[in-house]
Amino acid sequence: MLTRRTFVAASLLATVDAAAAQAPSANDPVAILTAIYTRAAKGKGDGGGAFIIETKAAKAKYLSKSLVALWAKADAHTPKGDVGPVDFDPVTNSQEPDVKSFKVDTEKLEADKATIAVTIAGHRNDRKPADQVVRYELVREGSSWKIDNIKGASDGQAWSIRKMLTDSLKS
Repeated sequence: MLTRRTFVAASLLATVDAAAAQAPSANDPVAILTAIYTRAAKGKGDGGGAFIIETKAAKAKYLSKSLVALWAKADAHTPKGDVGPVDFDPVTNSQEPDVKSFKVDTEKLEADKATIAVTIAGHRNDRKPADQVVRYELVREGSSWKIDNIKGASDGQAWSIRKMLTDSLKS
């Protein structure tokens, strides 16, 4: 009887170990972006991803310290009553979020930085191919990965969150 119990226990442990090895880490850049886009695609996919930049706490959770600091400078430089330099949802690359599905691809993964591309498909299918891809540059801060820049295209014209924020400080 002891042999069967030992066998069953060993089998269960092997199953748990295999599942743990396949589960993505919360500090994995792909897992982070997959979680963001899974949330953005819920329901009719019109909730968007602006939740990562809505509050100081959200920015601290998702963005690098240097990007948070740059964003704070840009917000402080914005005249009272004006819209800040980022007047759209960069996660969905839109004014009106529409995420039906998405695909996350690792373009570059190093020990302390990564570039991840997310291709978005919407319900309306009204985007140009270049506008369907949003690229994330992530950096490792301590044991966590943080978004250090978001890049995309609007009507084929390239944009970068860092560039928008930096340019807003010049005017």
